[in-house]
Amino acid sequence: MKHNFDFIQNLLGRTVYIDDLPEPANLLHAAVFTSPSAHGSFAGLDLSAALALDPTVRVLTAADIPGQNQLGTAVLDEPMLAEGVWHFRGQVIALVLAGSRSLARRAAAAIKLVGAADRPAVTDPRVAFARGDLILKPRTQRWGDSAAAFALCHLVVSGRADSAGQEHVYLETQGAIALPDDSGGVRLMSGTQGPSGVQKIVARVLGLPMNLVEVETRRMGGAFGGKEDQASGWAALAALGAFATQRPVKIYLSRRDDMTSTGKRHPYSSDFRIGLDKDGKILAFEADYYQNSGAACDLSPAIIPRTLFHAAGAYHIPNVRVTGYLCRTNLVPFTAFRGFGGPQGFFVIEAALDKAAAALGLDPVELRRRNLLREGDVSHYGMPHEGVLATETFERCLARAGYPERRAAIQEYNRTNPASKRGLAVMPVCFGISFTKMMMNQGGALIHVYNDGSVGVSTGATEMGQGVSRKLALIVARALGVSQTAVRVESTRTTTVANTMPTAASTGADINGMAAQLAATEIRQRLLAFAAASLQLDPASLTLRDGQLFADPEPAAGPLLSFAALVAKAYEGRVDLSAHAFFATPGLHYDLATERGCPFAYHVYGCALLTVTVDTLRGRYQFDDAIMVHDTGVSIDPLVDLGQIEGAFAQGLGWAALEDLRFDDKGRLLADTLSTYKLPDGHFMPRLDVEMLQRPNPKAVANSKAVGEPPLMYGIAGWFAIADALRAARPGLELAYDLPMTCEKVLGLLTGDLVPAGPSGGEAGR
Repeated sequence: MKHNFDFIQNLLGRTVYIDDLPEPANLLHAAVFTSPSAHGSFAGLDLSAALALDPTVRVLTAADIPGQNQLGTAVLDEPMLAEGVWHFRGQVIALVLAGSRSLARRAAAAIKLVGAADRPAVTDPRVAFARGDLILKPRTQRWGDSAAAFALCHLVVSGRADSAGQEHVYLETQGAIALPDDSGGVRLMSGTQGPSGVQKIVARVLGLPMNLVEVETRRMGGAFGGKEDQASGWAALAALGAFATQRPVKIYLSRRDDMTSTGKRHPYSSDFRIGLDKDGKILAFEADYYQNSGAACDLSPAIIPRTLFHAAGAYHIPNVRVTGYLCRTNLVPFTAFRGFGGPQGFFVIEAALDKAAAALGLDPVELRRRNLLREGDVSHYGMPHEGVLATETFERCLARAGYPERRAAIQEYNRTNPASKRGLAVMPVCFGISFTKMMMNQGGALIHVYNDGSVGVSTGATEMGQGVSRKLALIVARALGVSQTAVRVESTRTTTVANTMPTAASTGADINGMAAQLAATEIRQRLLAFAAASLQLDPASLTLRDGQLFADPEPAAGPLLSFAALVAKAYEGRVDLSAHAFFATPGLHYDLATERGCPFAYHVYGCALLTVTVDTLRGRYQFDDAIMVHDTGVSIDPLVDLGQIEGAFAQGLGWAALEDLRFDDKGRLLADTLSTYKLPDGHFMPRLDVEMLQRPNPKAVANSKAVGEPPLMYGIAGWFAIADALRAARPGLELAYDLPMTCEKVLGLLTGDLVPAGPSGGEAGR
């Protein structure tokens, strides 16, 4: 039987994405007319030039929406098509349909605004906060008494940390194909992480019940969170076109349109204060996170709590007060991105420790070691830490890197090389796994065993290149005792497994894999019961493995039947060969009123050590080595997990040091093409040395652990490694904690053209 896994098809160039699908007859292509500035109003549209281009051109506006003109989920504040006012540059005002993609784009370019006027725009979250322009009320988590603890500290330092956003740069841009259905509804092929979410939004926009909207996702060419919530709007636009014209409609964004009109990782501006005793133990920590939420709510209310949950990083802090503010600005609605607010929180606590280490005159690595989480520590939101591997991964990483010798070698290099300096940083990680919204921790699976012994698996998981289909196939194959080549993972369809959650929060394999394992186990038990009755054997003596039925404990006799033969007989015996199963992550609870509970099923631990060489004449740098020890549980597929660790690290390193997502004060994205937005490539990356620490995790399927998001945090070490080298070049240099640390910034700090941060904010001797 041939392999059916996506990774094989990818290697052979056979995988099909939205823009590769055969185009239906009578297809209309869609383009969008968008707002020209960050904030403004208009009285109407002049469509005459657009409509004159070709008889196939049609333009749809908010007035053509039969249902509700609303994409919002947590807050209904995001119209699909702007009506009279726009709130960010690139907001969609009209949908243009035409017989070809180029014609649709030409027609969109020919539309003119009538009575347009710009309005004042806000792009800075601190300005929005000062104006009181918050999307929802702030959230605060408290533990202990930080105010009292600061009075007892030997050292208190404070400061500010700013982290820019990040473009997803998925290989496949946003797209969808919508087809009218003879039932009066629509069918969609959508590049989305959440087909049920698309289904719900499309039904709302068209004024239909959800059972008249079918959404299918075979795979995506990358997503990284950018297609969790924001794919819905583009699918809904295609659906509106198909519903209005009763013709198939395809929308597929150009790279520039995608970068201009879609959300990115949230930029944050944060204030921190940290207090320590004379031995370097953290006694208190406070932080205020001003999240740039953009012009609409999107997923910001879910991203802020994950920042708060990870405010302490991988450290135990007995007294904590952290507050998150959702600041509304006139930029694109920022959205989910791998890590989902966690990286922004990690950067702040690491900045605070970096500043404290300098004030104490203590090795930053040693300061981190003294404060690592230990078994039984309770988090600042009241969750006891179990199975803690923070110290083990930290020490294994330092040992693997030969830390004392490496640090000494760097110091010697810096002493003898005036034209370049080397730096080093260590980044420990503790990352919680589960959706922080409790109801989202659920999933279903439907498995069919066909009467020839082949297996079909359907779940709510969507494949975006992360290998979840591969893991699902392995889980089901092991549960049924068959070869993985016998298992096909089907497209994700809302008509097959309903009411699913997005594949996000690193839970895709955990939730859907457990549901699939439950369904497969149910079928296995039916088959064994049938075999025992047919062969008049004890059911407990039978087992399925390697595609064969055996009678244990005497395997020397050989297999009794092949799996395919057993299935054929069971089919003749009228045994149900299909099963649906449902899984809801147990043990989760959280009280929003008290900000106390257990929001995570478990935590993932790890540590990375990164070295860099900075050219002090040109401001350029090269990352040299990255040594990582990562907690994977019992890996379902080590090759897939290794790829996720390396890829997440690359994305985190890009965010920390290279990717400069910048808007001007008028809300215009300054790097809106891949010729101007820099991404990590093979030359940018250091040599990688990854150890996968495999310890059984009974709280997830097959004793595994999630791997998608946690390794991204390791990239934050890149910022601090460069900072370490800069301090070797300019002793006493005060740095602004401003991420990313681009070559431009490095050169400015070396030459003095970039003014460094002000006083240290130290309060020693308290």
